[in-house]
Amino acid sequence: MLRARGLRLTAQRQLVLQAVLDLGHATPEQVHTAVREVAAGVNITTIYRTLELLERLGLVTHTHLSHGAPTYHAAGEHQHVHLVCRECGAIDEISPEMLRPLADQLAEQRGFQVDIGHVALFGVCGRCTLNGEHA
Repeated sequence: MLRARGLRLTAQRQLVLQAVLDLGHATPEQVHTAVREVAAGVNITTIYRTLELLERLGLVTHTHLSHGAPTYHAAGEHQHVHLVCRECGAIDEISPEMLRPLADQLAEQRGFQVDIGHVALFGVCGRCTLNGEHA
């Protein structure tokens, strides 16, 4: 895909994409840490630029799972809704079909098209609720 658009498949681009694939859901800082284990000279600016390029090419996508940096994951994965635990930080996924009735209603009543791949719901996971960590 890169070559088809006149771009080179550099080692750094390949390392960044592989880190996203290996980590599943990762912030640029987490990708940077993973890439530095293989190529110590790659800086965080290169990571951000590469992630932006990979997203423009449709290879990765991002979601905001907190107030911090975006979290990236492979775009080739099935679309999913992210469930983020405010207590332990765990990230889980559910099928977008669970939100389909709401998305359809928003489209019909307001003309609003939900980008389900960017939806994150925040709350407390079952494990934290059972362990009494949530008061």
